[in-house]
Amino acid sequence: MNWSWMDSTVRQTVRTASKLLLTSSLAIAIPSAIAQATQSTTIHRIGVLDAPIPGLADTLRDAFRELGYIEGKSILIDWRQSTGTDQELQSLARRLAASGAELIVATATPAAQAALRATSVPVVFASGDPVATGLAASLAKPGGKGTGVSTTTTDLTPKRLELLLRVAPRRIGRILYLENSSNPLRGLLLEEAKAAAATLGVQIESLDAGGLRGLDAALNGIRHREVDAILVAADLLFLSNREKVARAVREARLPAIFPWREYHDAGVLMSYSPSMTWVTRKLAVYVDRILKGANPAELPIEQVSKYEFIIDLRIARSLKLEIPQEMLLRADEIIR
Repeated sequence: MNWSWMDSTVRQTVRTASKLLLTSSLAIAIPSAIAQATQSTTIHRIGVLDAPIPGLADTLRDAFRELGYIEGKSILIDWRQSTGTDQELQSLARRLAASGAELIVATATPAAQAALRATSVPVVFASGDPVATGLAASLAKPGGKGTGVSTTTTDLTPKRLELLLRVAPRRIGRILYLENSSNPLRGLLLEEAKAAAATLGVQIESLDAGGLRGLDAALNGIRHREVDAILVAADLLFLSNREKVARAVREARLPAIFPWREYHDAGVLMSYSPSMTWVTRKLAVYVDRILKGANPAELPIEQVSKYEFIIDLRIARSLKLEIPQEMLLRADEIIR
């Protein structure tokens, strides 16, 4: 028997079997590699609705970057701002959904309400009172398409009044409350302000801007009111027009307290507010969890836990106010 021929045949058979095995392995590996590559290059699209808060865009981008998202490569952000009317907000929300947004980040209660009404996509929001305004069934279990952060602005009104009275207790008896009746939280905020004022022994006089169209008239009316101090409501209408609001308050030459630190860019005496940097970073975390499959109905709403008290001594000097030492010690930041 010719064993050398058989050896050659065996060798050929082994080579053929090896080629078949390699081909089979590649047939399995290539689709798997393609699937992994496709998964790793998935680009998520999100929309941001109504974001006039200074620095919010950069903070949100930084937060996404820390979570592993790179704008333009793994995430696309579509920014939309409005003048604040419900009709416009709903229209913008529908456009975001139609453009392929997987979810919408809403930075205020009106924007969140509009997005939830006008679209079927999940909504991550920052809201003063998401339960009272119908955004969620409860903080522990929202139960709908939206979740996010509660900034509990109604609870902050008494604290702001208290700080305002400490600046000049002998001079303040009547406080002008600048508000916006188009804000869904208006009733809650006004009730809280009046209750706190009664407890502190002062009076509240409301001045309603009534939306963007009435803002200039309201600001011009400040000088005609016989009041001793000013409390500005936590409303994005005023924040997005903070330059003219701050100017009107300075021209009235009255001590005033504002609801967000961003007003200090325009020159104001004091602010006491939730940290919007903290809030924005929390919103990014909610976005990340929903993009990874979490159900917003089951994600508890987180309540803000970081606050900032800021005093501008330059404005205090212009008003001839001597800020008590204990207030300076309590301040998170002092502008000199």
